[in-house]
Amino acid sequence: MKSLYYILFFVIFSSVYYFVICQNVPSPRREQTSTLVGTRLYFFGGTTSPTNLTSNEVWYLDLSSSFNIFTPPWHSDGVMPVRYSFGTSCLSLIDNYTVFLIGGRTWIAASANTNVYSYTSSVYKFNSKTSQWTTPNINNFNSSFTTRNEIQTVLDSNGKIFIFGGRDFNNSTKLFYNDMNILDITTMTWSTLIQSQSPLTHILYTATLLPNGLIVYIGGESGSNLNISFTDMAQIQIFDTKSYTWSTKSASGSTIASRIAHSAVLTQDGNIIIYGGSALDSSGNYSNIFSDIAVLNTNSWVWFVPSVSGTSAPPLTDHSAVLYNNYMILAFGVTSVSNLYTNNIYILDIHNYTWVTTFNSSTDKANNNFSYLYIGIGIGIGVVILIVVLFIIGFFIYKNRHKEKFIATPGTSKNDHIRETHMSTVYTPGIPPPETYVQTPLYGAPAPGNN
Repeated sequence: MKSLYYILFFVIFSSVYYFVICQNVPSPRREQTSTLVGTRLYFFGGTTSPTNLTSNEVWYLDLSSSFNIFTPPWHSDGVMPVRYSFGTSCLSLIDNYTVFLIGGRTWIAASANTNVYSYTSSVYKFNSKTSQWTTPNINNFNSSFTTRNEIQTVLDSNGKIFIFGGRDFNNSTKLFYNDMNILDITTMTWSTLIQSQSPLTHILYTATLLPNGLIVYIGGESGSNLNISFTDMAQIQIFDTKSYTWSTKSASGSTIASRIAHSAVLTQDGNIIIYGGSALDSSGNYSNIFSDIAVLNTNSWVWFVPSVSGTSAPPLTDHSAVLYNNYMILAFGVTSVSNLYTNNIYILDIHNYTWVTTFNSSTDKANNNFSYLYIGIGIGIGVVILIVVLFIIGFFIYKNRHKEKFIATPGTSKNDHIRETHMSTVYTPGIPPPETYVQTPLYGAPAPGNN
């Protein structure tokens, strides 16, 4: 009897363990970098603990099928050569499958719970088809770019990666920069622009490339090495990738609070949507984490705050964001001073500025009926199997409870058991019930009534 209960417990426990514990889900993190490759949204590295333990994991979200944000389709895709944070990445437009990882803080594992800072390279290449990593040979590399982090890149249609500003990170110095570094991936040649008209140093900003070749830098911190401060969100720094010149646009409209570590995406109609970000106190700790959405119209250079519906995402900073079709997908990041690492997904439908919980992929809309049919068949088979298992368990429990009992009578050995029979009797009113006899063996015990 107990064994059957153990079996039932094992079946239930195994199901819960499989569906809850063993899901393929990345650990909470922040400060990772992300790149969209076809229908895969890749995430590289990130900080995963208060002791600055940094990840070397590669994860991607499969955007080829619809999903619910509470059960996103996560897939692990190996590990990186180093543990990585505060860097940037972009997709090669030459082959559309090679991802370039630029700058960042690189670490090696000294133990299971300890990282040691170790600079090995400023550029890595990831082949998303083979999941292989390589370190490219770069001509004329700028040695001052070594250990550069807190930066963003853009890649233009000519195969040039533009990386502005950033700061050093090592055990002794923290220097801020205002140079423009350019990597031509067609020749793997590096060049650095230092111009008198360059703006002040910039870190923790967003960089967005417009179709006309202008890079729009929004937010972050700027200044000199001795005096770094938040950048005015109404003063937009512009770099022209065709003329290699800087300019400034004064944005009007809504007043947007200055911030760092926010996210930005570009829509097809020329709007830049930013989300979240944070402000720091004099000690460098989070003093405010934002949860607002602001939109910059790059045709009129006007900020506006849209009316948003749905269940809002929480405040986020040090997170990732990408635009896929009409969805702005947010992932990971910090939500509060007490919640510094998360692994949640949030989706904003930019057509009507509505937070949604379901991602509807355009690639499977034509096959939705078949998908629902397969899901229905799968659920049906699962229910049938569950019913069969429960029936078998119930049958054995029933048989065990109604098992025939054996009565040993005096004089029999322990193996000579007499079966007790249970007989149904119909009683007639006025007639006494018949006597009940217990049959005994013809050996080893006297007959009833004989002394």
